Amino acid sequence: MNYAQTIDFLYSKLPMFTRVGAAAIKKDLHNTLVMCAALDNPHEKFKSIHIGGTNGKGSTSHMLAAVLQQAGYKTGLYTSPHLKDFRERIKINGKMIPKTRVTSFVSSQKKLIEQIEPSFFEVTVAMAFDYFAQEKVDFAIIEVGLGGRLDSTNIITPELSVITNISFDHVQLLGDTYAAIAFEKAGIIKSGIPVVIGERHPETAPVFNNKAKAEKSPISFAQDLITVKEISRGRFLTVDVLRSNKCVFPALRLDLTGSYQLKNLCTVINALLLLQDRGVNIPETAIYSALRQVKKLTGLQGRWQVLGKNPFIIADTGHNEAGINEVLHNISLTKHDQLHFVIGMVKDKDISAVLKLLPKKATYYFCAPQLERALTSTQLRQQAKSSQLNGMAYESVPVALAAAKANAKPEDLIFVGGSTFVVAEIL
Repeated sequence: MNYAQTIDFLYSKLPMFTRVGAAAIKKDLHNTLVMCAALDNPHEKFKSIHIGGTNGKGSTSHMLAAVLQQAGYKTGLYTSPHLKDFRERIKINGKMIPKTRVTSFVSSQKKLIEQIEPSFFEVTVAMAFDYFAQEKVDFAIIEVGLGGRLDSTNIITPELSVITNISFDHVQLLGDTYAAIAFEKAGIIKSGIPVVIGERHPETAPVFNNKAKAEKSPISFAQDLITVKEISRGRFLTVDVLRSNKCVFPALRLDLTGSYQLKNLCTVINALLLLQDRGVNIPETAIYSALRQVKKLTGLQGRWQVLGKNPFIIADTGHNEAGINEVLHNISLTKHDQLHFVIGMVKDKDISAVLKLLPKKATYYFCAPQLERALTSTQLRQQAKSSQLNGMAYESVPVALAAAKANAKPEDLIFVGGSTFVVAEIL
């Protein structure tokens, strides 16, 4: 198979969560272990950092990868989902895996794939681990796909585990309480391996503390140790970072300017200080240099991303309650007259809680991304009406954005989001 045929095989022949939802989830690690055993256990041949959590794990993963790159380490980065190109999921020092490596991997493993029938995600994880091992990376930043305990990535034994936060998402798979979700996320805490928890929550802290105690894993809550104070926001988000009320990184600049990055930065700094304590050479200059060019170094997209001006057009992948709350906070900080909201969502989630959060004075452009799980634009419009949200339904994401652009004045703000897949189509 050539590259296009290989990608079609991965997308159409394998159960894929982004396409079909929960039916694609394999609820154990068996297939991943079998595939990696056939590849001589590549995940045991490089150092790794495991990143889980409900929101912020993508930004956190990319920030850590950027810093390690700038510190001189050959750094692998595995994330999901991708926005434009499948190969975004697997990178080394910001460069995507070559197409030839994708085709050769699938070709060499096709017999085993047909035999054990793994999911799309299981194959992709094995591909990433194999690529990182063959390229002899110094570190690999591995982002959890969904949950943690039974996620395919959870066969690694990392140098450090990181859990950014807990909020409601994928409740049909992970549980409908904070404690139940935390239990699944805590599954990445390994015996004797330090764990950083980004945010402290009264319902989840006992879950993490109990798991860390059982595993004899040193645990720290970034929110308790690190304080980030915003100085200014423009092209860069400029902050002071304090540890125990002492400023350790004055006037640190981030090219990721969403206000939610303040929380993610707490987690990142806590993780970097722990890595330094464990003997990883990370100069202060590497931290300053990396964080002001994360997008350039890693290719991260879709986080409070500016797509146009006059009118100001912003896209963001935040899609659950916590993510949308952060989006709305950023919108409130952005000067504008009228808000135009281009929104699409998927049908296998309880979207009513999100719709209730959205501002009633905005003009809505309801659309559906091109995937089986998408809620139709007319269905979304109908559900939105019950939350007093008004607008028209459009046949596609690009058509909805074009309508928003046609209606918006230069002083207005157009926001594009509601789903990662809506942002992906716009990008």
